[in-house]
Amino acid sequence: MDHSAHHTSTPHSHTAPEGSHGGGHAEHSGHEGGASWPTAVKATLHCLTGCAIGEILGMVIGTALMWGNVPTMVLAISLAFVFGYSFTLFAVVRAGVSLRAAVKVALAADTVSIAVMELVDNAIIALTPGAMDAHLSDGLFWAALLGGFGVAFLITTPVNKWMIGRGKGHAVVHAYH
Repeated sequence: MDHSAHHTSTPHSHTAPEGSHGGGHAEHSGHEGGASWPTAVKATLHCLTGCAIGEILGMVIGTALMWGNVPTMVLAISLAFVFGYSFTLFAVVRAGVSLRAAVKVALAADTVSIAVMELVDNAIIALTPGAMDAHLSDGLFWAALLGGFGVAFLITTPVNKWMIGRGKGHAVVHAYH
């Protein structure tokens, strides 16, 4: 995914310009020491996109292969991390960063966000009566999955806002675009 959607300005450093009162992310926050809600929402949507692609693909593959619930969920969660990281990885490599450095950036940027999202989403699915036994053609399967993504988004956005405001999580990607 192209991270340029996060900003319409030119590339910037994360140090405050001489004479400014802001910290490293003041341009993202509107106030010193925090991150704006729109920035947190964009970061969370970025994470949600990768997680959703990976998780749905994993569910489809596991179901098609007639795997049980546990191996299907392991595959879905693994693919959610792979796709979540890959969106950041490709954008950072495209910005001219070496693959090795880009992997470090992707891990730092997305690990907590993806982990929280997957924990919440899969907990919702596991706690929804009948969802674990529903098939891809069942409305319950899709309702639990999409509802889980919705709840995960609502819980992960404040986590991302807190992390970005401290120069962690998705904030580390901003230096590369």
